Amino acid sequence: MTAYLAKRLGYYAVLLVVAVCLSYLLASTALDPRAYFAGRKPPPPLADVNAHLTALGLNDETPLPERLWHWFAGAVHGDFGRTIDDTSVAAEFGRRLGVSLRLLLVGTVLGTAFGILAGAWTAVRHYRLSDRTVTLISFLLLSTPTFLLAVLLKIGAIKLNSVLGTDLIQFTGEKDPDLQGGLLAVLRDRGVHLLLPTLSIGLVTAAAYSRYQRNTMLDVLGADYLRTARAKGLSRRTTLLKHGLRTALIPMSTYFSYGFLALFTGATFTEIIFGWHGMGEWLVDSIGKNDVNSVVAVSTFAAFVVLLSGFLADILHAALDPRVRT
Repeated sequence: MTAYLAKRLGYYAVLLVVAVCLSYLLASTALDPRAYFAGRKPPPPLADVNAHLTALGLNDETPLPERLWHWFAGAVHGDFGRTIDDTSVAAEFGRRLGVSLRLLLVGTVLGTAFGILAGAWTAVRHYRLSDRTVTLISFLLLSTPTFLLAVLLKIGAIKLNSVLGTDLIQFTGEKDPDLQGGLLAVLRDRGVHLLLPTLSIGLVTAAAYSRYQRNTMLDVLGADYLRTARAKGLSRRTTLLKHGLRTALIPMSTYFSYGFLALFTGATFTEIIFGWHGMGEWLVDSIGKNDVNSVVAVSTFAAFVVLLSGFLADILHAALDPRVRT
């Protein structure tokens, strides 16, 4: 299994380099950093604009391969260049990284776990009232755009706070800037601010995974090896969990790697609506400013997260399927 995972890791490393280079080429082609200075009044002198863009490595008069090589050489050493406002991209990257990871990890883990359990449970109870109820809720969530779900959660929090006469649920920002207190107060503050953004991501994730898990579980319920396990004296619960669910999880590991990019897209809307200053919000702002270096930094993060989820899916696949390990 070690050789298999090492081979996959090398494959993903190559893909990451290719994805980063393509992101830089596309961003440099589609975005025009000069337009950031064109709307200023009075307009800055052309010589000053050229000097500024050259210092940032964004001057379109410099050949694109030369710009790419200069940026890539710095990125290898952790230097992602300067933003269009002449601040450190790496510093901004580090500040926003924790915000996005906290939102994505919590929402993904909770949504995936709940979705898998719900899908397996409804498959065992297929066509009963519980199955139809979960199916209806899942389709309602899947048909609701992420930004609309976030807005509905925000409206619900406002109504609930007004009924209770308190600010129990916070829906703006990732923390209270005026917070005072110890560790428990900080943890509570972060938790109440994390609740609604996590729900907006976790609910959609759980709905999607429950549908896929239900279908894969239904495919194995009538398998011969489950009947054989029951004939050998295993209980129904042990047979379903140890043999049925384990086999049904194998296709889900592949879906996990390819579904993470859509999750990152949903997190972009979530960050903007709830005022979380993470990678998604940074990407939207950077595109509006024609900030090539910042856009590439966010694209690098997205590529890394997607490929990391693919590697984790390979690990899960190898752990669930003994044939892969051999």
